[in-house]
Amino acid sequence: MPPRPRMLAAAIAAALALGAQTVPAAAADGPAGDSTTTTSRGVEIPAFYTPPSELPGADGTLIRSEPLPLALSLPGIDGPLPGRATRLMYKSTDTNGEAVAVTGAYIEPAAKWRGDGPRPLVAVAPGTMGQGDQCAASMALEHPLQLNGQTVSVGYEDLSVYRLLLRGVAVVVTDYVGLGTTDRLHTYVNRVDGAHAVLDAVRAARSLDSASVTSGSRVGLFGYSQGGGATAAAAELQPSYAPDVPLSGTYAGAPPADLAKVTKAIDGSDLAGALGWSLNGFLQTEPALRPIADRYINEAGQEALKDLSTMCVGDALFGYGGDSSTDWTTTGQSISDVIRAEPALQSFLAEQRIGSTAPGSPVRVATGVSDDLVPHGQARQLAVDWCGKGGEVTYVPVLLPGVGSGLLNHFAPLLTDQGNAIAWLTDRLSGEPAGSNCWSMPVQP
Repeated sequence: MPPRPRMLAAAIAAALALGAQTVPAAAADGPAGDSTTTTSRGVEIPAFYTPPSELPGADGTLIRSEPLPLALSLPGIDGPLPGRATRLMYKSTDTNGEAVAVTGAYIEPAAKWRGDGPRPLVAVAPGTMGQGDQCAASMALEHPLQLNGQTVSVGYEDLSVYRLLLRGVAVVVTDYVGLGTTDRLHTYVNRVDGAHAVLDAVRAARSLDSASVTSGSRVGLFGYSQGGGATAAAAELQPSYAPDVPLSGTYAGAPPADLAKVTKAIDGSDLAGALGWSLNGFLQTEPALRPIADRYINEAGQEALKDLSTMCVGDALFGYGGDSSTDWTTTGQSISDVIRAEPALQSFLAEQRIGSTAPGSPVRVATGVSDDLVPHGQARQLAVDWCGKGGEVTYVPVLLPGVGSGLLNHFAPLLTDQGNAIAWLTDRLSGEPAGSNCWSMPVQP
């Protein structure tokens, strides 16, 4: 098992690399007439994140908004640098067709857009943040590092957001279904929930009076890891779910396209706690799976699932890094073994598979060849699947050696390739054609 103090050092180093500052959690001003707050691992969740009892009908409708102070901000002649942020709550639809409130943030950049056409908009789908409401990416923009003795939350996604803003690109960040909002559990790596949350964030951002982006602005999607799966799924579902949100380009980095293979890979890894987030999310989406969980998950496993439901990535690294799911089951089987034994679980995961439909717009799929946390092979297969269906795919294998840590093998390609990914997406937002290298897939690693 990897030493957990080393993980703590890595998490804090990542936050400091973003220029984060350790700050105490504090409640923001809630909407008028709503003073209800909740607490998650010692962090007070602002009243803003409690959804109203009734939601609007149209997907992407803005429910409420308020100013969001950015922790990393400097004064500028034309306003704060890198931009002015607004906290959002908007309506979306979940996998089961139910109305759901989702939170996020829109940032209007101070920098001018120097590309072709009006200022574009990029929806950033965050990588794995955790399952506790305090882990939400919109909160991480205000508090990039929360370290209070009960939870560790690192806003590592802030780096990609700021890099886009410096190019004059407006950014909207989704918190996903159930992350931040206090009425339900986050449905971690759920294909449809993630896709809808991303696409409806674009709709919500365009409706803000303070936003310079309009329906005529080009739109791009950006995501890595959990975010890569969400943007990949959004690119697939956009033509049917959000035809009013045409996409100029989508970056899907290290996408967990095949959850059966990802589940096997993360078991016993640094991020073994993500198994708990997945199971918790699956059970929220499909309660019919509960009898199977009750049959296989032992008392230790039930306690782990409950514990993980309020954890962020840092907490899971310390608490469950290197653990095996065989300790969670009544039979001593791994979760992957249980999946293979239960057709209902196989069917559920098959419905979560990304790659069955080609996106109707350009996509860039990047994956580290040594990534054994979100396995390289299944991410490459997504590109192969899309190419076979006529998709306009740019496939990028990130050539880095394995270093013996699944977390580092997964995280290093994010930093190595991020600049190139943003440059590719910026070109699409300027109207430049993407092309495709599908022809080269037989010889690509």
